[in-house]
Amino acid sequence: MLKVKSGDLDKMGLLFERYHRPLYTFLYHMTSRDDACQDMVQNVFYRMLKYRHTFTGEGEFKTWMYHLARNVLNDYARQNKSANHADVHELADRLEGGVKADAAFENYQDTESLHNAMAGLSPEHKEVLALSRFQELKYSEIAKIINISEGAVKVRVHRAMEELKKIFLKNNRKMA
Repeated sequence: MLKVKSGDLDKMGLLFERYHRPLYTFLYHMTSRDDACQDMVQNVFYRMLKYRHTFTGEGEFKTWMYHLARNVLNDYARQNKSANHADVHELADRLEGGVKADAAFENYQDTESLHNAMAGLSPEHKEVLALSRFQELKYSEIAKIINISEGAVKVRVHRAMEELKKIFLKNNRKMA
């Protein structure tokens, strides 16, 4: 990013190749909307170019990038208040081929149940789980991204996991 900041804009392609998938995954876990996520990823990279002068290189690039992604996500949420609900049937498209039909259906049901449970979490809990479990960021990185202490991140992740577990079990009892 420092090279992009200094004017070597060709390096933006390398950053896109390296980070567009993790960004998409994070945004998808937050919104569950494929079309919106693709637009938001593009918006994050646009903002990287626009605000490249703000990247100092003192902290990690990922921290700065996720700050931008959170801002894009907040803008999206303000503009689309009703767009926070998932179309869980989009998950069927994400199953990989070559799996036996029964196993694929079972995988889909598990994924759908988890996705439904995630949709029931508060935005704060959904965010820390998306960053810690799906993006595999360290608690110290998450603390910098959302501007809270590392201890507070640990507490949020623990509470989010407890809340997710309760929602997941409750939803699965209804289905049984």
